Amino acid sequence: MYTEDKKLVIVFNGEIYNYKELKEELTNYEFKTSCDTEVVLQGYREWGEELPKKLRGMFAFAIWDKENDTLFLARDHFGIKPLYYYTKKACQGEIAFASEIKAFLEYPEFEKKVNKKLIGPYLSFSFTPTDETLFSGVKRLLPGTSMTVKNGNIEIKTYYDIEFAEKEQNYEELVNKISDTMKNSVEHHMLADVEVGSFLSSGIDSSYMVSLAKPDKTYTVGYDDPRYNEIEYAKDLTNQLGITNVSKKITKDEYLDAIPKFLYHMDEPSSDPSALSLYFVAKLASKDVKVVLSGEGADEFFGGYNYYREEVDFKFYNKIPYFIRHFVSMCLSILPEFRGRNFLVRRGIKLEDEYVGVNKIFSEKERKKLLVCEDIICNKEITKPFFEKCRDGSNIVKMQMIDIRNWLLNDILLKCDRMTMASSIEGRTPFTDKEVFEIAKTIPMNYKVTKDNTKVALRDAAKKDIPNEAYKKKKLGFPVPIREWMKEDRFYNEIKRAFKEDYVKEFFNQDYILNLLEEHKNCKKDNYKKVWIIYSFIKWYEIFFLGKEAEKIEE
Repeated sequence: MYTEDKKLVIVFNGEIYNYKELKEELTNYEFKTSCDTEVVLQGYREWGEELPKKLRGMFAFAIWDKENDTLFLARDHFGIKPLYYYTKKACQGEIAFASEIKAFLEYPEFEKKVNKKLIGPYLSFSFTPTDETLFSGVKRLLPGTSMTVKNGNIEIKTYYDIEFAEKEQNYEELVNKISDTMKNSVEHHMLADVEVGSFLSSGIDSSYMVSLAKPDKTYTVGYDDPRYNEIEYAKDLTNQLGITNVSKKITKDEYLDAIPKFLYHMDEPSSDPSALSLYFVAKLASKDVKVVLSGEGADEFFGGYNYYREEVDFKFYNKIPYFIRHFVSMCLSILPEFRGRNFLVRRGIKLEDEYVGVNKIFSEKERKKLLVCEDIICNKEITKPFFEKCRDGSNIVKMQMIDIRNWLLNDILLKCDRMTMASSIEGRTPFTDKEVFEIAKTIPMNYKVTKDNTKVALRDAAKKDIPNEAYKKKKLGFPVPIREWMKEDRFYNEIKRAFKEDYVKEFFNQDYILNLLEEHKNCKKDNYKKVWIIYSFIKWYEIFFLGKEAEKIEE
């Protein structure tokens, strides 16, 4: 979209939920449309680089200022919308930017190479946890930052940074604040010219969101195994709310056949099996609606992971002097695994030295056995800046900081955006909202996690609006029976085929990874996460670097 004088032009991906309020401030401009894009464009004319601070929503945009020969790019506060850039010829006045890495494959100056130094961190974090990506030279603009490009010079500024400010406060007043803020957020996220639906699992997050929004249609996926099927729970809620639930059971063959398409749309390998569930539920929703609500962000903002409960559940153990716990940890770390070993090892290491997120896969020690390519980036090098930002906070706050800036950003939000976009629908996340975070950041530890539960204050806020007992239920989030499927012939044979390919030797110790697979199949060890993350990387490599399975992607 251009301004009337053609001096500014914008390309924009996202939604601004407070654009009507901002429009009222821009009294000096005559608007030609009723859309949020024009408000962003005219907002830049009024506020310049301060514009992103005023926006409430999800966005990645670039504005070209013809008069000043300046390019201005910005990404939303939490990174709901992705924004990548490639600067090989920046000194010659060229920069490439896009919402998807695969767009760069069409750029004549793009050199397609694997960024091998990031494979090690990928294996620990379960995604690429830096501003770099697994495509060499391609970087992501980080959340809450903007970039100005002028005369070949690039300047990146932070306009928003996450800060926690835990404070003691009246519990009932806090619960009411959460309730009011969530209602306001859902109301803003429901603004649309088209029908808005919602994803729905069995847990509190999506149940609370659906209970507030009451969309006409909700969408749920499950599997034949009742342990991985949330459909009946979802239908119980929608029946009580008097709205529709559309559901689908995903078969093992459907899941395996969809992996090439899934990885193609993700751009980078993902070890999160539930991301593919999102692919199927988005396909299901796309038959009816163009916009869906989704529950991402609640666990990270309100303290929802069971891992956080160790700070409360095992408080007694933490009272043992650290040097004793550390000695026990060092001794046990060299022994074979047994029940309770990992806990004792973990609690004898300082959080700052060990914690990389809720879904750590491989340790650095294991990476040395596994990788044949360079492994030069240690986990602590990546997490240290985040720990330093909240050095005086509780351990739960420190874990939340890591999870918001890594897990939420590079797994949870990315898969939601990618899988909805793959079905040409828009995913909106009312929990991942700057006004919601303003409340969440003040919650003291005992209102997040207790011995009995997680997300304590959020659950009591949700209790006001959820008509059944979903506010009590532990979040499953479209779980997948990968652990079991890997032991069955089709999955096992496909993974073994991938592990034995000659080009795998460029990255991994083949004997080691094949042994991981055999141990899992023979029920000697539960290696499914380790096997899956390696398989995901190999399949990604086959698709983007060897051009395999193009026919499945193009279907």
